[in-house]
Amino acid sequence: MADKTALVLLAEGAEEMELVISIDVMRRAGIRVMVAGVAGASPVRCRRDTLVVPDVSLVEAMTHGTYDAVVLPGGIPGAKNLAASPEVGSLLREQERAGRFVCAICAAPTVLKAHGVGYGKNITSFPPLKDAMVEGNKYNYKEDKVVVDGKLITSRGPGTAFDFALRIVEEMVDKEAALTVAKAMLLA
Repeated sequence: MADKTALVLLAEGAEEMELVISIDVMRRAGIRVMVAGVAGASPVRCRRDTLVVPDVSLVEAMTHGTYDAVVLPGGIPGAKNLAASPEVGSLLREQERAGRFVCAICAAPTVLKAHGVGYGKNITSFPPLKDAMVEGNKYNYKEDKVVVDGKLITSRGPGTAFDFALRIVEEMVDKEAALTVAKAMLLA
């Protein structure tokens, strides 16, 4: 069993698949996952009108200590809500300073840019956001399904959510754990 922790940030308008697949895959690998509501602990309406109840508010989650990974699902306006949060920015900058994982999928890499995280690194995002991500030459943009650059993991969108989550497991735990989870879900 992995002795790793992950904090998944949940904001109004998050993409459900990216949120739930990330949580589920990491939990299957034994990673202790906490879901934090950026606006509080009340149910959050996601991009496709699914209501998700966070475990705690982001403010409360931050009092529990540090996390090995912070995971940001995409979705618009979810990513815009994450980008507008000063608490999210502080958390992400601290994760990066401490050399811990920051993981963002779909529109969520724009949150990294909004908060000044990961500059100079290789990244990817939802394809229509490429121009916004390369503007200002802050990142080296790639078009792979999942891009890993040190402790920064990014991915493209809902269709790459399993690849993204399994890569988080591989990087945080090991390749064997990722393969075991993938086989159990009939992905390998």
